[in-house]
Amino acid sequence: MSEFTRYSRVLLLMVLGLSAGACYGFGTFGFEFHHRYSDPVKQILAVDELPAKGSLEYYSAMIHRDKIIKGRRLAAENDQTPVTFLDGNATYRLNSLGYLHYANVTVGTPALWFLVALDTGSDLFWLPCDCSSCVHGIRSPGGPTIEFNIYSPNTSSTSSKVPCSSDKCEQHRKCSSPTNTCPYQVIYLSNGTSSIGVLVEDVLRLTTDDDKTNKPVEAKITFGCGKIQTGSFLNGAAPNGLFGLGMDNISVPSILAKENVTSNSFSMCFRSDGIGRITFGDKGSSDQGETPINPRQSRPTYNISITQISVGGKTGDLEFDAVFDSGTSFTYLNDPAYTLISETFNNLALDKRHTSKSTDDLPFEYCYDLSTEFFYLTAPIKRA
Repeated sequence: MSEFTRYSRVLLLMVLGLSAGACYGFGTFGFEFHHRYSDPVKQILAVDELPAKGSLEYYSAMIHRDKIIKGRRLAAENDQTPVTFLDGNATYRLNSLGYLHYANVTVGTPALWFLVALDTGSDLFWLPCDCSSCVHGIRSPGGPTIEFNIYSPNTSSTSSKVPCSSDKCEQHRKCSSPTNTCPYQVIYLSNGTSSIGVLVEDVLRLTTDDDKTNKPVEAKITFGCGKIQTGSFLNGAAPNGLFGLGMDNISVPSILAKENVTSNSFSMCFRSDGIGRITFGDKGSSDQGETPINPRQSRPTYNISITQISVGGKTGDLEFDAVFDSGTSFTYLNDPAYTLISETFNNLALDKRHTSKSTDDLPFEYCYDLSTEFFYLTAPIKRA
């Protein structure tokens, strides 16, 4: 959900997914974890009336799962231990909530949990907070309402306001007095989507994430007390907060590194079934492959250079820059990359291309008619 990226021509192409059955960080370690509602466990335990897979009840129950098995990681140079969220490092893709990836975070004293979207395309972490425009809960089809926690600085004993005089206050020019609470406003790429409020500090409750032990870690962080949410935040996407993972100083990974909690790095892994994990301070492995990032001077992003494209074994040399944005559901491409990929794929497809009608509400240019007995598009695949 990059708040600064703009495209002169935006075209939806396709959803990219991981094909691996396990979730591997940097290609060197991995782990399988199974919740009591997962398919492997359900096959062993003859339990009836479990939540339907993919439903809000299913993921709400998974929030309170047992700790998952940890993978091996390299320690940082100063021997700092990787950390993750207090309730574990698992992440979930929630199709009913904008197809974004979510994690359960715990903030404040007494501790409250929030189901937040993980967004590498923006920097600020914000929560719905004493809000006049926000989502308090969601009713799933045919099921009960899932109530969301709403943060309030007044009810957390570890909370404090960020004054306009603080060097963390980027919008200090909007302050009438240095002693006022620092305001913030983040406008996102999705039309009419924004979060407006003030900056506060409070405790983010983490835990060490290693093979040996789990120790609680309390990290003082700066985040947004979101009083007004608009656009997609009121219509299903990130209704209970957004966790900015960008490169700016205000992002949580940057704050954790500055406060010497852990290294200035993090890893995320998303499996094709929607379950993954996140770890802060993960340094990967000594033999991992690396891709250089092209940081922008005004606003650094996870921007990389693409030098070659291969579709169905057909390779084309085409260079362009792309931003990794976990807060965006689909892949967006400009020309000439869009035309090269889409037309090459279309030439390889064996199914009939769908002819759009005025009554269709399809956001994609390339759609195909499948037979009723098939669920996947038929196309030649060349494997290395």
